[in-house]
Amino acid sequence: MAGAAEKFSLDAGDVEFGFRRPEMYKGKLAGTVEPYGRHVFLCYKSYESWPSRVEDSESEPLPKLLSAALKVRKNDINVKTRLTICGGREGTEFSDGDVLIFPEMIKYRCLKDSVVDGFVDDVLVNGKPWASGVQEVLSGSHVFVCAHASRDRRCGVCGPALIEKFKEEIELRGLKDQVSVSACSHVGGHKYAGNLIIFSADQEGNIAGHWYGYVTPDDVAELLEQHIGKGEIIQHLWRPQQRPVNLTARCATALAAMQLSKLLIVSFFLLEAMHFDNLLQHVSAANIFSTQYAAKQHRGKMGAPAEPAEKADELKIPNGKDLEKIEKPNGDSSQDKKDDASSCCQGDNGFSCCRDGNLEVKETTEVQGRKGPGKMSSWMRNWEERDVLTAAALVGAVATIAVAYSFYRRSG
Repeated sequence: MAGAAEKFSLDAGDVEFGFRRPEMYKGKLAGTVEPYGRHVFLCYKSYESWPSRVEDSESEPLPKLLSAALKVRKNDINVKTRLTICGGREGTEFSDGDVLIFPEMIKYRCLKDSVVDGFVDDVLVNGKPWASGVQEVLSGSHVFVCAHASRDRRCGVCGPALIEKFKEEIELRGLKDQVSVSACSHVGGHKYAGNLIIFSADQEGNIAGHWYGYVTPDDVAELLEQHIGKGEIIQHLWRPQQRPVNLTARCATALAAMQLSKLLIVSFFLLEAMHFDNLLQHVSAANIFSTQYAAKQHRGKMGAPAEPAEKADELKIPNGKDLEKIEKPNGDSSQDKKDDASSCCQGDNGFSCCRDGNLEVKETTEVQGRKGPGKMSSWMRNWEERDVLTAAALVGAVATIAVAYSFYRRSG
């Protein structure tokens, strides 16, 4: 009788809060997360012991201190960062106080209350290794399932069932050393329970946290086979993903700054090399070069029409397929809107800092024939064409000021 009573209780909970609840699959998942670039997980105790607001609870000092430090240094952290609590237990892969950082895929062990500020300052603000800890590299795929029962009953019913199913399938498939699954605290969107995030690398080494909602135990095998095994998105469950990170994305900003500095320096020396009296003559030569280059580009290479540019806003999924942007769903109740607003993460392409090194800048006959362009001609052959055009624009601006000042002097 006890077993029958227990089964009845579980079935009743499943109908009201679990995978058979009336609201399942009623909402649109696309666009239910906000963009962010880094996800920090603090391993801390068991999900069964977490209070509703574990990051702000007076009874849980470590999560509260880390959450407070992130809020205080928010404007100093150049990557939008989210904090979530995950299960930690001594003697396991993730112990109390361990900090996991994605998509960097690194781990620091045993964060203590007294060194939280130093950790945030070193690692999250300044982007350097923690002075008081040893950085370890995470490998494989990591699954975090929301099981925060004290925050929402739906997650409390669905989360543990999904964790159990993941562990069962991982064991059956011999993936224990490749796939890790952990319970985590509230991630936003209770109505989409079961909610989970998968951090894994695609074939190119890009790391992203993919968010899934309305996941049931029947979907676990597909997630392991398709998403983790093949890098294919399960589109009808996707919410979608954290911003992927690779080396080209990290160097894009630095490259842009270097190019700007180069243009400014080149423009300065260009002006220094020319006499002010024939400044307008050189500007005219640069303008002629720019006009002829633009005409050449318009005609296309070898007389062929120009190729249409690819759309820059298309999403790239790990297996290389393209996904169209999906409209955000209409809002539901005010409480649901509040939950959605607290969630995070999105799909976003990594940047590329690849440059086309095959372009050569050629002088036209008309420019070469003009008086005194010697140094300018020599430099132009070694610059990229876009550098020359930009430098010419800067020189043109200076020339305009010079002409205006000349008229001002004459009128005086």
